[in-house]
Amino acid sequence: MKPADLAAWTALLVALPFAVVVLTSFVKFAVVLAILRRALGGSAIPPASVTAALALLFALFVAAPVGERVWSQAASATAPADAMARARGPVRDFLAQHTPARERQSFLELQRQLRAPAERAAVSDEDLVVLAPAFVAAELKAAFQVGFLLFLPFLVIELVIATVLLSLGMNTLAPEAVSLPFKLLLFVLADGWHLILRGLVLHYT
Repeated sequence: MKPADLAAWTALLVALPFAVVVLTSFVKFAVVLAILRRALGGSAIPPASVTAALALLFALFVAAPVGERVWSQAASATAPADAMARARGPVRDFLAQHTPARERQSFLELQRQLRAPAERAAVSDEDLVVLAPAFVAAELKAAFQVGFLLFLPFLVIELVIATVLLSLGMNTLAPEAVSLPFKLLLFVLADGWHLILRGLVLHYT
């Protein structure tokens, strides 16, 4: 293998983790699970490493069909440029399918403004340079919407507990410590993990 090809393959492998983060559902899973972690009781339950691992696992689970198509098309490539060209199609299709038209149009306009007037017409909303940031922006928006809905019931529990403690004159007792068992009970009874993770995965079907 030529040194130039080896360097290109190395650069491609180095960029792979970045691609997994921004070109999959990792952002949505990570943000939703981080909000859920905060709503449940702060920084300890569940550990941040667990939520990050779950986000990565389910992002790979969602991206498995796309990854298989990418592998089948790029496995026989002999050069990094050829591999990237073959992999671009399935990735672009996935991003386009799950990116709303509003975000695509917005980032298309921004990308065209960043370019010289003669180059603007060559940019379309099918280009990865437009689809990738539009997809991430849409994922962040959806994650915050889901996170808001998840946070509400736990906030209600904490407010009720705080009101009860205040009425009993127990001002020195932290409401978070008392409300945590009730939050966990609600989450377990509602089968929260299954509902949340299944709902997030179904968004990509």
